[in-house]
Amino acid sequence: MSVFVEVAPVQELPPGTGRTFHVADKEVAVFNIQGECYAIDDSCVHAGASLGSGKLEGRIVTCRAHGLRYDVTTGEVTTGGLRVASYPAKVSDGRIFVAVE
Repeated sequence: MSVFVEVAPVQELPPGTGRTFHVADKEVAVFNIQGECYAIDDSCVHAGASLGSGKLEGRIVTCRAHGLRYDVTTGEVTTGGLRVASYPAKVSDGRIFVAVE
């Protein structure tokens, strides 16, 4: 059973931005897409670069190291085949929560 952990007030992650948080011994990239939050592993599958610091356009984040593009709602690389883990995320009472297993 997943337990949601508070990571930040929602005002610290405005719509159209992403950021990395440490959640239950994992680095998790959290993105705010039009008020809805999504969470994926922070480490790019290619060389481990941070996805939370990547360039976000719509629901696609581009890894700054090598250009792989990820759909932050699923963790899938847009060119197919590869993916990072995605985690449940929610906003409640102005706070962002993420559940990792």
